[in-house]
Amino acid sequence: MTKKLKQTASKKVCKTLDSIYEICIEQTQRGMYDFSVATISRLGYKRGVPKAQSLRNQSGEQYRALLNSFEEQHHGDKPRLESKSKDDWIEEIQNPKHKLLARIQASELAAANKKLREFIPPGSRIEVRDYQNSTLDEDHKLTKLERRALEYIISEEFLGKWGFSISEYGEIVDGNSKVVLKAATVDAVNKALNNI
Repeated sequence: MTKKLKQTASKKVCKTLDSIYEICIEQTQRGMYDFSVATISRLGYKRGVPKAQSLRNQSGEQYRALLNSFEEQHHGDKPRLESKSKDDWIEEIQNPKHKLLARIQASELAAANKKLREFIPPGSRIEVRDYQNSTLDEDHKLTKLERRALEYIISEEFLGKWGFSISEYGEIVDGNSKVVLKAATVDAVNKALNNI
């Protein structure tokens, strides 16, 4: 087929036809019978084979004819791909009871994974930290300046300067008993000062 195509072709086309022919032969030697335009152009880009779009264009008709001849010649040689699932191992279990239990476990696992994907968007990162039982590294400790700022918020000096006081609920309120900082603010600041 290649000789027939080369009779009316230019030197450049002949060289490209030879490259495509060599790639197709290599494919058959590997046991790969994929002679698609995309595959051959990808495998032959360093050998001067045009890109896939160029092979599909009208100017690539001779190249496609060569690929079609290989396709027809090896049509029956293509290996049939059996669809494999991740649960195929279950079918290898001989004991019917064990096989049934394995199927139940696999379906429960699939259901649990589906639920997890609903709760947690793909690509998210979840960090779980146990601050009560772990020692904090230096990045998480308050600096002297931060500590002084928190201590100042609940100090008598700050409260007196602005006419604030601390309520029984841990709120900071002004002289008219209007809430300035919400309930448990003082407790939260004290807890931060003690734990960080």
